[in-house]
Amino acid sequence: MQAIARMLPARVHYAWVVAAVIFMTLLAAVGIRATPGVLIVPLEHAFGWSPATISFAISINIILYGLMGPFAAALMQQVGIRRTIIGALALLALAIAASSFMTAPWQLVLSWGVAVGLASGVTALVLGATVVNRWFDRHQGLVMGMITASTATGQLVFLPLLAAVAEKQGWQPVVWIAALAAAVMIPVVLLLVPERPSDIGLRPYGASPGDATASSTRPVANPVTVAFAALGRGAKSAGFWLLFASFFVCGASTNGLIGTHLIAYCFDHGIPEVQSASLLAAMGIFDLIGTTASGWLSDRFDSRWLLFWYYGLRGLALLYLPYSGFSLYGLSLFAVFYGLDWIATVPPTVRLTGDLFGKEQAPIIFGWLLAGHQLGAGLTAFEAGALRGLLGSYFVPVLISGTLCVITALLVLRIGGAGHRRLQPAAA
Repeated sequence: MQAIARMLPARVHYAWVVAAVIFMTLLAAVGIRATPGVLIVPLEHAFGWSPATISFAISINIILYGLMGPFAAALMQQVGIRRTIIGALALLALAIAASSFMTAPWQLVLSWGVAVGLASGVTALVLGATVVNRWFDRHQGLVMGMITASTATGQLVFLPLLAAVAEKQGWQPVVWIAALAAAVMIPVVLLLVPERPSDIGLRPYGASPGDATASSTRPVANPVTVAFAALGRGAKSAGFWLLFASFFVCGASTNGLIGTHLIAYCFDHGIPEVQSASLLAAMGIFDLIGTTASGWLSDRFDSRWLLFWYYGLRGLALLYLPYSGFSLYGLSLFAVFYGLDWIATVPPTVRLTGDLFGKEQAPIIFGWLLAGHQLGAGLTAFEAGALRGLLGSYFVPVLISGTLCVITALLVLRIGGAGHRRLQPAAA
């Protein structure tokens, strides 16, 4: 890795190589995370499983994905980023490949629910937050926005391909593609990701020569203890609970509802799976733009007001969706406005977390916020599937999520009020 760093032009810091590899890792992980949404209808047809049964496995996946966040951040601090990622990718590849032989619902829950949920939780946005805090002193918001945009690119790359394969070849080839995506990233991470800039004789990007560098060694501690200790500190702050609640709603209105059920929702209205997946991919394009721009904005403007606009516009887009007529024009309008802030909430949330809790604790605290995000996503994934089975429509769960977003837009403005630690201004 030192040899690669020396080969780079003088103006190119190796931190950008690390950021690119993490982008690709999250891209693969997001493609895998999006796969169950493509599998709902094929599994219904192949095994006769109900939407509630499949949604239950997906909800387990989503909840574990989030609950792993703080422990993954602590594990990266204690064991190392590279070893943690490689272990997670190996588990993903093995569990997904094994699921190609499943014949019963419990096997779906064990593979795509438990194993994939635990492993993908390590290769989640908390990984991006850890890398950004460790490798960048400047442009943290921009880089976090770019890494977060991997979620959009993952949809763009994987969903149309996987939906086309599922439609023509069935569900099993989809599973093998997802397993291969995880396996391919293992040697890339092994060869290109050092633990810290100091391991290859560098300082974080943007750090001045006089800045202290973090030690590559730290006292060995139990990652579970470290994670819960950070939660104990964070729970004393009202700002933590407001961020937790807002991220809960963020997960409910993205991964839990649209990310999991939009393809099935469109299918209910006579739109084929491939076209529905293409709609998600189009939303991914706008999310790529919106999330990257959000990172740039969070370096310059008050993150609370950014979150106000993001949640407010998302809520209005969701409230509009059932009345769009599911026409080309209506769905295109939804894709633009919803897509622009799909994950745009992440950079300002990471910024506020760092401002409230400091650089060292921010990744673990953000891991707990991500747990709230995925708890909301998991509960909504199950709730939406159950209500669809009960009522025959997604109308009610969509309106619930839209209303929660509008309420959250008002709540985030209270972050930094009485009972909160003073927020630092965004660095230019």
